[in-house]
Amino acid sequence: MPINLPLVDIVIVGSGASGAACAWKLCESGASVVILEQGDWFDHGNYPGDSANWEIELKNSFDFNPNVRKLESDYQILDDESDIQPLLFNAVGGTTQHWTAHTPRFHPSDFRVKTLDGVAADWPISYWDLEKYYDMNDLMMGCSGVSGDPANPPRSPRQMPPNPLGHDGERIARAADRLGWHWWPSDSYEASEDYKDRDGWNNHGTFASKKRWRATASTDVTYIKPAMLKGLEVRTNCAVQTVSVDSSGTLQGVIYVDPQGNQYFQEAGKVILACNGIGTPRLLLNSKSDKFPTGLANSSGLVGKNLMFHPYASVSGLFEGDDIDYTVGSLANIIIVQEFYETDPTRDFVRGYTFQMNRSHGPAHTALGSSRGIVPWGENHHAEFNKRFRKYIGMAIISEDLPELHNRVEIDNELTDRHGIPLPRIFYKVSDNTRHLLDHGMKSAETLLREAGCYEISSSPLLKAAGWHLMGTAKMGDDPAGSVVNANCETHDVENLYVIDGSVFTTSAAVNPTPTIQAIALRAADIISKG
Repeated sequence: MPINLPLVDIVIVGSGASGAACAWKLCESGASVVILEQGDWFDHGNYPGDSANWEIELKNSFDFNPNVRKLESDYQILDDESDIQPLLFNAVGGTTQHWTAHTPRFHPSDFRVKTLDGVAADWPISYWDLEKYYDMNDLMMGCSGVSGDPANPPRSPRQMPPNPLGHDGERIARAADRLGWHWWPSDSYEASEDYKDRDGWNNHGTFASKKRWRATASTDVTYIKPAMLKGLEVRTNCAVQTVSVDSSGTLQGVIYVDPQGNQYFQEAGKVILACNGIGTPRLLLNSKSDKFPTGLANSSGLVGKNLMFHPYASVSGLFEGDDIDYTVGSLANIIIVQEFYETDPTRDFVRGYTFQMNRSHGPAHTALGSSRGIVPWGENHHAEFNKRFRKYIGMAIISEDLPELHNRVEIDNELTDRHGIPLPRIFYKVSDNTRHLLDHGMKSAETLLREAGCYEISSSPLLKAAGWHLMGTAKMGDDPAGSVVNANCETHDVENLYVIDGSVFTTSAAVNPTPTIQAIALRAADIISKG
């Protein structure tokens, strides 16, 4: 039998982008809040930084893929039937501990896809419902950028100027100008100036330098620590097994286990799930009962369905010159090109994509190749390596991914993690619409790179290990038969049970989702605190 713990107002499961933001806002209102985090506190001094072996160290303890990383806090994701490998990180701060911190906002059109383009569904909220929460999150996280982007609505000034484009970024910008294509300096939660105890980076070193990591906003620093001053309790290394309801379906709390195998029941007035687009449906599907035999809050049958990633293709080019070094500065927070963002009826796909410029990698990554293939062994090895090293620029095509029922998360009936919790199994196939979209993006990216002066182009039609953005598996909507949560992120089936992570996304847009996830979480916290 689990050990019973005293009642708290709110339990939040997960301390990443959404859970941390929500906890801070709720603590500001005076609620008693407990966060349960499967990982531990993250020691920022452990970043490999500028060591000679930084690429090897990143590939071990810091690999994006939990199936490669295999830390004690990780659980395996069964992804052999998925075109894309999901990526996530369990720690206080979640995946914000090792993200690029590229932070564009959704466009207003992204919330009205059904109305505008006749596909998917409209969100029950709009960009304007989130606008003040986007601003609030920028203030807490610290946004480096510049106002005036005509591709987006006017917005409040950023907290800091953008990091410099660099010689390579300027080269791409001039090429886009000559083509008449829209581009803009990337919004970033990498501090370009000293900001709230974070170091201003200002492109000091490569993307792996320790100063870069000290400049990057992670929610343990930006939200969790301020919330703890207001009474937030954080319990680490706690794996939540189920969300508990009584026989009538009334929420009771959560059951979790600690590293020693001790099981606890935490009674709570409200439970908020912030476990990402895989962890949240996993927990709901594992929380079966007589009242909810197919999983908690799953009367619609949509828990785990409509899994969306942002499928990526990559096009890269090489530049000539012995005096260039395109490794200095952000890995991806440089330039965003949104020329092809909205639906164009002359194309053979709906919705659109963005380009995100990527810089050269370190020596090991260069030798192993990425989209360019491994540097071949033999007498020409060093010459081929020198042709590539520091002379590479990549364009990542990030595509909108429309929701489809067959793309889904299920729980495995036989395999479990070390706590006995059934593992998630992922089923995902790239759609025809996405494939046409990516193919168009690859041709456009080649045009841009050749205009910039690249003499050799190569491409990867789909980056398999690129499942950074996990969305859609607990869909937001007004109709309980066609969605899991309502516009306030409360589940239709269970009062006082909320979902605030990327699971609730109705559609995926074509930009990184984290600022939108955090804006949704802050809005939900505001509604809960006033309820």
